[in-house]
Amino acid sequence: MKGWSGRSGLAKVDLYSRGTVYLILWVGVLTLIALLLSHTVRRSGPPLVLLIAGLALALTTGVLCSKLARRAMDAYLGQGRVPGRLLARTTLVVAATTGVGGALAAIAGEPDLLATVLVMAVLPLSSVHALMVPNRVTVLVQTAGVAVLFAVLLPAGMPVWAALLTALFTGLITAWMAFTARVSMWMLAVMWELREARDVQARLAVAEERLRFGRDLHDVMGRNLAVVALKSELAVQLARRGRPEAVDQMLEVQRIARETQREVRDVVRGYREADLRVELEGARAVLEAAGIACTVVVGEPALPEEVRSALGWVVREATTNVLRHGDARRCTVSLGEVDGGVRLVVENDGAESAPGGAARAAAGGGPSGAPGSGLAGLRERLSAVGGVLEAGPGRAGRFRLTATVPLPERNPARAADPA
Repeated sequence: MKGWSGRSGLAKVDLYSRGTVYLILWVGVLTLIALLLSHTVRRSGPPLVLLIAGLALALTTGVLCSKLARRAMDAYLGQGRVPGRLLARTTLVVAATTGVGGALAAIAGEPDLLATVLVMAVLPLSSVHALMVPNRVTVLVQTAGVAVLFAVLLPAGMPVWAALLTALFTGLITAWMAFTARVSMWMLAVMWELREARDVQARLAVAEERLRFGRDLHDVMGRNLAVVALKSELAVQLARRGRPEAVDQMLEVQRIARETQREVRDVVRGYREADLRVELEGARAVLEAAGIACTVVVGEPALPEEVRSALGWVVREATTNVLRHGDARRCTVSLGEVDGGVRLVVENDGAESAPGGAARAAAGGGPSGAPGSGLAGLRERLSAVGGVLEAGPGRAGRFRLTATVPLPERNPARAADPA
């Protein structure tokens, strides 16, 4: 069994809350036993059988109320329900304990003792009952108990004002005990909800990381696989014609495959970031290798590292879309500063020659037109740096992808420095 220092925060609150409920009900039981064994009761000469029955019933009340309290606390936390038989059995035993204890106190002829015995007899059950019913029901039950106690004390010879004050005072005690038990379990329920919220947050973080990994893997594999497919097809055609250049194409496929393998390992490790300059040069080389004339116009703005990385992913995904969608012959990539920000534009002429190609590229979809995750992932990356992405048909049948990212204010002297 773990000690107090070895428990977690939730385990400590759980132990404290449940211990408070058990303490309340056993205080009532032990106080009742002490009253039945008091000198006032013994000197009145009650029947021994009645006294033994009262003590046995008091102990039985403690045991049954403890079991009922455990079930009631679990039910309050949404982890079970209270068995009806256990509740009925406990109620009958408490009623018998109240009757026997009241009879012993009546024999002693002390109205104050009678009031205390009656309250301690019902205190364990009333405290546990408060965990099983709404607050308004608890208020009604406590009010009814005060009225019954007042009605019992009047025939016992207590003055009206004394009976009223005694009933109100004892009712206040039982109400406070019931309130304490319910508040203790409410605190425990809040702690359980906080732990569940933390578990949900952890699961969401895992899901977000999986989405990030899937997005990065898509960005890494998409373009490289498209190039491998193109070069493999070219190598097949050259090999069928008996051209020696087929070997060079397959060596290039081998190089790209090894590079892709390295990049995938980097993605798995979580260290990979796209470099804008490398991606621009890679886009030019890949597109020209596919027979697409590529022009890169870069204004060399001074960009923060996170912006350069986000735009590097835009270049990579845009290159993949040019290779996959439409039948482009020319592509232009331009990067320059605009009012308070930087703008990257990738434009190609493949939208008109391949019907539906632009629409599919705008959605990041595949050849079948089904929506994919390419441009959606870019929008997520750009939103992290406050940027926006626009994609759609441009002038004269051209397809245009524009990424705009605002830049923080910089020192004018440093703004002229190259990135």
